[in-house]
Amino acid sequence: MRTPQPPQDVPIREEPIRIGQFLKLAGLAEDGVHAREILEAGEVTVNGAPEHRRGARIRRGDVVSVAGRSVRPA
Repeated sequence: MRTPQPPQDVPIREEPIRIGQFLKLAGLAEDGVHAREILEAGEVTVNGAPEHRRGARIRRGDVVSVAGRSVRPA
């Protein structure tokens, strides 16, 4: 069984940051269209809860997960 990795910190300039922007910054989405697609498909969680809204705002310390990879704004 694979041990979950701790979330990787991704530096941000300002908070809150929109989740679509953060997904691109963290390398979890290729572009805005891809960010929208993975959000709409239910592939994104924030602090363990599904997130579907592209304009949702996240803050430092929130944990964003996609496809087994977790990151957090720092």
